[in-house]
Amino acid sequence: MNRIVLAILAALALAGPAAANDSTAELAAGGLVLTRTDAIVMKSEDLYISADAVRVRYVFLNTSGKAVTTRVAFPMPDIGGPEFFFHDTNIPGGEDPANLLAFVTRVDGKTVKMDVEQKALVGEVDQSAWLTRRGIPLALHVDGVVARLDALPPADQAEAVRLGLAIPDEYDAGKGWETHYNPAWILKTTFHWEQTFPAGKEVVVEHSYRPATGGSVGTIVGAKEITYGDFMELLNRYCIDSAFFAAVAKAQGAAEYPPFTEQRIAYVLKTGGNWAGPIGDFRMVIDKGDPANLVSFCASGVRKIGPTTFEVRKRNWTPDRDLSILILKPLEAIE
Repeated sequence: MNRIVLAILAALALAGPAAANDSTAELAAGGLVLTRTDAIVMKSEDLYISADAVRVRYVFLNTSGKAVTTRVAFPMPDIGGPEFFFHDTNIPGGEDPANLLAFVTRVDGKTVKMDVEQKALVGEVDQSAWLTRRGIPLALHVDGVVARLDALPPADQAEAVRLGLAIPDEYDAGKGWETHYNPAWILKTTFHWEQTFPAGKEVVVEHSYRPATGGSVGTIVGAKEITYGDFMELLNRYCIDSAFFAAVAKAQGAAEYPPFTEQRIAYVLKTGGNWAGPIGDFRMVIDKGDPANLVSFCASGVRKIGPTTFEVRKRNWTPDRDLSILILKPLEAIE
């Protein structure tokens, strides 16, 4: 372990609680999912990730000797849960109840019309039918869901709380005590379509979407009051190295907090393991957006290929972990 990291670890032994930052939560999306098959190999995956766009180009090959028709799926990130309405979540698709990330897929250059499946889960229990019968949208991120829960008969509200579908929120906003019902289910959304892979012919599948980045008005990287647990989370999740810490410390100087704001991007890489064999040729480009930004993520063989871009290439590779990217932007850049 390098000396800068050791020095920070030593300082953490004396640190108090870290100051909280207002933040938004990132939503992890990822690659295409296919029921496990030995017939179709992923010859290549070319992945580009920035805070503004994710683009992926796959080349598949059916090696079975006969045409294979199967259903291909793209699971959207889950949203919701008991804490959903108490933390900001960036959903770039806005009010679209299904396409949370403005997701588009093309096969051999042609846009695919996809089916969509949505479920409202509490734990492992699908409560979609209960909500639908009462006119409650499954997409708990759109406007009007709380109002519809508030309008339910008291018996239904009590049952919604008992089933774990709603959490009563009681407060006095100056007009006496009010009770409102926040949705607490998890919305699972999956796009899927039927795809034929001809024998011996390459099929190119491309998709693009706008990532749901997390962020904060500041950062705890380098903060003097960071806790040991928060520090180890940063190391494990983003593989922050001594050069990154040194750059933060240089910008911070004698200030109490580093002069940066955070962007966090999550991407599910392990879905690449659902196809026959490893990914033949994997290329990933991470774009930090501005030369003044700092970026950290866990990967080996990273090569800088431009003022803001970093490349990772692998041959015959099976991902064993998902990807988390941390970008620090200088505060003056957003003022």
